[in-house]
Amino acid sequence: MSVLLPETIRRVDALVAETQATGYAPSLVAGVVRDGVLAHLATAGTTPEPHADLQYRIGSISKTMTAVLVLQLRDAGRLALDDPLERYLPDTGVGTPTLRQLLGHAGGLQREPDGEWWERSTGGDLAALLAGLTPAKLAYPPHRVYHYSNLAYGLLGAVLERVTGRSWWKLLHERLLTPLGMVRTTYQATEPFARGYVVHPWHGTLREEPRTDTGAMAPAGQLWSTPTDLARWAAFLADPDPAVLAPATLTEMCAPVVISDLDSWRSGHGLGLELYRCGDRVYVGHGGSMPGYVATLAVHRPSRTGVIGFANSYGLRAGSIGGLGERLLTGVLDTEPAPVRAWRPATAPPEAEVAELCGRWWWMGREYEVTWVPEAGELVCTGLRPAGAVPWRFVRDGDGRWRGRAGMNDGEVITVLRDPAGTPVALDIATFVLTRDPEGNP
Repeated sequence: MSVLLPETIRRVDALVAETQATGYAPSLVAGVVRDGVLAHLATAGTTPEPHADLQYRIGSISKTMTAVLVLQLRDAGRLALDDPLERYLPDTGVGTPTLRQLLGHAGGLQREPDGEWWERSTGGDLAALLAGLTPAKLAYPPHRVYHYSNLAYGLLGAVLERVTGRSWWKLLHERLLTPLGMVRTTYQATEPFARGYVVHPWHGTLREEPRTDTGAMAPAGQLWSTPTDLARWAAFLADPDPAVLAPATLTEMCAPVVISDLDSWRSGHGLGLELYRCGDRVYVGHGGSMPGYVATLAVHRPSRTGVIGFANSYGLRAGSIGGLGERLLTGVLDTEPAPVRAWRPATAPPEAEVAELCGRWWWMGREYEVTWVPEAGELVCTGLRPAGAVPWRFVRDGDGRWRGRAGMNDGEVITVLRDPAGTPVALDIATFVLTRDPEGNP
């Protein structure tokens, strides 16, 4: 089990206590996730007293799960991200944006559906949602600018239902929550749960908010979850179970569709995931709010570290739950040693066609070392000077082929050049030819 240093725990607890006190949150809880487990849970407030199995509403963090469902269907060949919405929902009047653009809030759709504020009122069905669509709901041409749209995720839920014939909630329960053991993530509040409030700004009294069924808008923000369950989701985003989603697909979700902050490039949006740049690090995740609740989820994928947090008030009087999450995550990464996985000896030498590629190679006077990582099935090519170069990783891609999966040559293919005796004498990587000769001669 991952364990935090006592000083880190003290700082996390102090920051959570300070945020609850200055933010006027009836209760606030935040957890640190490391290497797949909930390593520490910090709590503050007594209305109610938080614990690991207490439900809060997670709001738009629901969108990250909706996005994974869409990508699952894409990987299964049942839809394409560059299909226009009208292929699945014809005659809506807003059918020109693609599914990719809707996932990244770059489809130009207005933020909300027609009618009353959907977050605080009982939602209508899919027919009612679609009936409210007109061309006027396109605020911008697709991909002109970033424009956050809850409506887009209601429509993505409708696409999931049209493609599969099953409701968004049934798909979510069967394809994500059950496989990941998230048994306390539910459509409606299930005891024990924290009641949600608006805090009066002058005298600190509480007004309890309704717990709505948002109907067809549920894919944008309906769900309830616990610290234990949301920690499982953070661990999944850091290192996904391949039986649920291919790791390469999760990495694809983390690539920017649009930069949402053009002045400083501190934030953007991928395929359903918000991207936050904090110094030299990029976190992925999402914030969430519904009347009476705010939540945060932020993950640093390279270190498999994340933070989750909840409060049962509609916003904080000072600061924000998202700001708390980023401060906690940065603090943990700055002070905690990175988890180290023990090295284990190989059980056998690599097969001949792998062994003959290992060793030293040169290109333009630069020295490279190719090694074999048996547990990952990867050839790793590392530049030796200057030190600290990002290695290139390759995996098998058919008979005698190796394709890049990380580093500068991600996606490129190694062509092995051999002499008349069949001995490898050069590695051609996208016309960059590495040889055994420091002077570059095969």
